[in-house]
Amino acid sequence: MRAFAISEGGNPELSELDLPTPTPEGTEVLLRVTRSGVCHTDTHLRAGYYDLGRRGHMKLTDRGIPYPLVMGHEVVGVVEAAGPGASGVEIGSTRLVYPWIGCGECAACLGGRENACARGRNIGVARPGGYADHVVVPHPRYLVDIEGLDPSWAATMACSGLTAYSAANKVLPLPTEAPVVVIGVGGVGLTAVATLSALGHKAICAVDMSEANLAAATDLGASLTVTADSEDLSRKVLAAIGGPVDAVIDFVNNDQTASAAFDILVKGGRMVQVGLFGGEVTIPTALLALKMITIEGSFVGTPAELEEVVDLAKQARIPRIPVIDADLDLAGVTSSLDRLTAGGVTGRIVLKGAEQ
Repeated sequence: MRAFAISEGGNPELSELDLPTPTPEGTEVLLRVTRSGVCHTDTHLRAGYYDLGRRGHMKLTDRGIPYPLVMGHEVVGVVEAAGPGASGVEIGSTRLVYPWIGCGECAACLGGRENACARGRNIGVARPGGYADHVVVPHPRYLVDIEGLDPSWAATMACSGLTAYSAANKVLPLPTEAPVVVIGVGGVGLTAVATLSALGHKAICAVDMSEANLAAATDLGASLTVTADSEDLSRKVLAAIGGPVDAVIDFVNNDQTASAAFDILVKGGRMVQVGLFGGEVTIPTALLALKMITIEGSFVGTPAELEEVVDLAKQARIPRIPVIDADLDLAGVTSSLDRLTAGGVTGRIVLKGAEQ
C-alpha cells in the first residue's frame, strides 16, 4: 500500500512509502481509505512541537510521538478485512473512524472518555493514520455508521465536528440570547458556530481575521461578526456586543486571544480553550476569583459524542461546512498541509482516495 509520511518533526518534506498492506489481527479492522481530512493538528505534527510561550517548545517526540509518521485522523473508509475477534462489522461497509484511541484500561477509558487517556494511541498521531491507502483500527467499536451522509463531510466529523460539539457542550445550556463568542472560525470554528445554532443558541459572535470566514460564519448561524484586525480585541468585541459575554470558545488560543477571552467575560463566565496555536496567558488571580471565571481546556471529544454528532448530521440539524476536495496522493497531502500552514482556508480540506 502507499503511505505518505513525514520523516521527522521539523522537516516539512513528505515522502511516499510502499508498505505491505497490514493483515488485521485479534479485534483489528482493516479499512481502505476513501476520505482523509486535513487538520491543523497535522501542521504541528509536521513542525514537531507545540509552542509553550516562555516555557519554550514541547517536542512531540517527548510525548511519545513516533517518526516517521503517517498522519491523518479524519478518516472514512471501506471495511476490507477483520481479525478473528472483530465481530459486528460487515465487509464492504463504509465507516467513519473514531481516532482518539485510549489504553482501554484506565479510569478515563473505562468511563467512556478515551480522549482523556494519558496513554492515548491516537490514529494519525501515535499510530499510522489515513494519509495512506489503508488504515488499521484496533476494534469495531471505533467505527461509526455514516449511511446517507456525504463521506467528505462525514470525515470532518471525526475531529472538526467532534471538537466543536464537545466545546459547545461545555458552554451550554445558556439562555438562547446570552452572548457566546467563537474566536477563530476556520474549519473547526465554523463547525462550532453551526453546532451552537443547531442546538438552538441565538446570540453567536464570530471573531476572525478573514472576511471570507466571517461571511461563512454568518451563513452558518452567527448573529454578529467582529474582524480581528486590532490589538485591542477585547475592547472591539465588547463594543460590538454591548457588554460582557457569558462564554468564549477560543479555537486560536494564543497570547492575544486567550487574554481577550478572559477580559470580555461576565461574572461567572466560562472560557473554553481549544486551539493549539501556542503561547501563554497571564491573568490577574484576584479577578479570577472575584469574577468567578471558569477556564477549561477541551480536546476533541468522546466516542459517544461522535455518535451524537453523526446523528445530528443525519437529522439535517447541522449545516454542512465548506469542504475543499484534494487528491490523496503525495502532491495532494503536501499542498494541502502547505495551504493550511499558510492560513486562509475557509472550511476543511478533505483528501479523496480511490473509490474502488
